[in-house]
Amino acid sequence: MTKQTDKSSTSAKVVQLPVTRKEKRRAEDKFGTQVMKHGYTMLPNLLLQAQGRLEISHAEFNVLVQLVFHWWDADKDPYPAKDTIARRMGLSPRQVQRYLTKLEDAGFIKRIERFSGKNAQIANAYSLDGLVEKLKAIEPEFRKVAEQKKIRQRKVETNSA
Repeated sequence: MTKQTDKSSTSAKVVQLPVTRKEKRRAEDKFGTQVMKHGYTMLPNLLLQAQGRLEISHAEFNVLVQLVFHWWDADKDPYPAKDTIARRMGLSPRQVQRYLTKLEDAGFIKRIERFSGKNAQIANAYSLDGLVEKLKAIEPEFRKVAEQKKIRQRKVETNSA
């Protein structure tokens, strides 16, 4: 009896179960482990969905993403140097400064001067409170549209349209 059990267990084939949907959503599965070892930046989907609505140009959006990249703690404003942002974007620091000014004029960011010692200015900090408030202000409209889509879908699925 034990011989048969041993024999059947050695001839058994391992069947690979299908990958779950959740596993397919992992960043490592999409981009690869080596790429993801460098980290990631969290952005709210609403910022992506509402870029046009908020009238944020592609370059301004890129500058915002660079600021968010440096925003680690909710209570601490990011303070990347304009030179760093410019180098990453392939622009001059003056061009980045223009985009920062546009973002500030539109109320998305607020520059906060920082100093080391008495008069030695260092990289500005950037408050993103304006961006957060603008996203919070339009969120109810986006939520309402999403809810309406769900209602329409249910009606179609149950043939009660």
